[in-house]
Amino acid sequence: MGTWSSRQSGYSRNTQLCTMDRVKKIFQLTHLFVWLLFAWLIGLQLASDNDIYWRSTTAAFIATCLYVFYSHFYLLTQYTGKKKVKDYWIRLAAIVLTGPLPFLLLHQRAFDAGYYFMQLVTVAVFLFLSWLARVTETLVLNTIRKEQLEKQAVEAELYYLKSQINPHFLFNTLNNIHTLVYKQAPAAPDAVMHLASLMRYMIYESNAATVPLARELDYLRDYVSLQQLRYKNSPVVDLQLEGETGACYIAPLLFIHLLENAYKHSPARLQPGDLQVRVEVIEDTLTFSVQNPVGKKAATTLEEPGGIGLPNVRKRLTLLYPDQHTLSIQHTGEIFTVLLTIHGLHAQAHERKAHLLHH
Repeated sequence: MGTWSSRQSGYSRNTQLCTMDRVKKIFQLTHLFVWLLFAWLIGLQLASDNDIYWRSTTAAFIATCLYVFYSHFYLLTQYTGKKKVKDYWIRLAAIVLTGPLPFLLLHQRAFDAGYYFMQLVTVAVFLFLSWLARVTETLVLNTIRKEQLEKQAVEAELYYLKSQINPHFLFNTLNNIHTLVYKQAPAAPDAVMHLASLMRYMIYESNAATVPLARELDYLRDYVSLQQLRYKNSPVVDLQLEGETGACYIAPLLFIHLLENAYKHSPARLQPGDLQVRVEVIEDTLTFSVQNPVGKKAATTLEEPGGIGLPNVRKRLTLLYPDQHTLSIQHTGEIFTVLLTIHGLHAQAHERKAHLLHH
């Protein structure tokens, strides 16, 4: 699990770097396009004024603008967040004084003091534009970094919550299968297949953001089949499905903890159908309910040391389905009922994918 976590962390970092590189390339292409458009407009204006030196004037003017803009642009990059204020102002003064020189050197007309002072105005304008461009790019890049860090934090917490599968169930299942094999019971091969399917889903398929609801229900069936090894009676779980359960997607491993609690806080001896599990899909709303009789031990404590419990489910729901779910709990003294409702389920699979691409 640690190796997988390291791979995920490395993948997230690589994704973040690729995103930042793409954004920087977009800025570079934007700079190129704006400068080409600006040069074309300046040249067009001078040519329409019948200026015989319009080519050299355009080149000289653009050279001055480029020199001032990018000298100050990278000066801001170099001194961002640093306290070398004196050095910054010295270099800024140098840019202001030398800014008109490209125009004066490339322009074909004789030197004119008026030109020099006119270029000082151009220098001031492009100093401001370079500052505006630097602030804009820094703001955009910092916003993207912040969103990616928040996304990584959410993914890390989801991974942590999802990885807290109760190991006691797996150990008990292995012991039960060992007993079946020792007794050469006919149910042993099926039990091994159910365990293999359950482990494959937990290790491989549950890494996706969403899975088909039908696959999640298959996982619950495998879990119920393995739990049934503890009971000699007919199936103690009554699983009822209603609606188009095969047409929607759900976050993986979301229901298992609710079912675990139902087993955990039920009497040691369960009768057939004592655990009532209902899954209903109506349009874009999914309802999942679990009902179980209350055992002799306190049923108000839904968490044992090392377990998962409802706090895990609540936190995952808050991260995965904010403002789209309700989780209600009813305890009548003899019956304990947990009811989970998720709205906008069909759209959620597509929206979550778009949300991740956006980040």
